[in-house]
Amino acid sequence: MITTTTPTIEGRTISRYHGIVVGEAILGANVFRDVFAQITDIVGGRSGAYEKSLQEARETALRELEERAVAAGANAVVGVDLDYEVVNNMLMVSASGTAVTVT
Repeated sequence: MITTTTPTIEGRTISRYHGIVVGEAILGANVFRDVFAQITDIVGGRSGAYEKSLQEARETALRELEERAVAAGANAVVGVDLDYEVVNNMLMVSASGTAVTVT
């Protein structure tokens, strides 16, 4: 599955649009407590534990996006956008894009 932030894929032609697909992942309120509990993990102003949690959430959101694209009959997703938002002390990571068939 080709997943890209660009609106087109170089060397490929979009032959069909399947609509918008979205994948989400939510990090619970405990992630903040867990991160601060591991404050000793911070080196040079960066928290490895927090970055790992964000990476896992981003990968989950993208995997869900791709699964929904496949379910829609697509073989690629273009125009992918990643968003991060805090909702009720939880961090939500969402990935959205347009599911397409490319040839």
